[in-house]
Amino acid sequence: MSVAGTYKTIVKSPMGDQTGTLTVVPDGDTFSGSLVGSLGSMDIAGGTVSGNTISWKMNMVVPMPMTLDCEATIDGDTLTGSVNAGAFGAMPLSGTREA
Repeated sequence: MSVAGTYKTIVKSPMGDQTGTLTVVPDGDTFSGSLVGSLGSMDIAGGTVSGNTISWKMNMVVPMPMTLDCEATIDGDTLTGSVNAGAFGAMPLSGTREA
């Protein structure tokens, strides 16, 4: 099962639910892509693939600059994981792969 695809995602943040579209483009054990949502567009940096688990970083600029550390596991078309936002802690991440 490939992790490739476009996922409709929700991050449960202190500022409420942040919806977005996560694009995952794997290349062996790495991947590239982006997360486009209510806080703008963030490119994925250092994306890695291990089985059905993906890990990556994103540089957020709005509402404040910070690096987000993200990890998610993909089971069928369901994505679950977390976004670690430094001092704000880990925020739950969920999503569904689009057909």
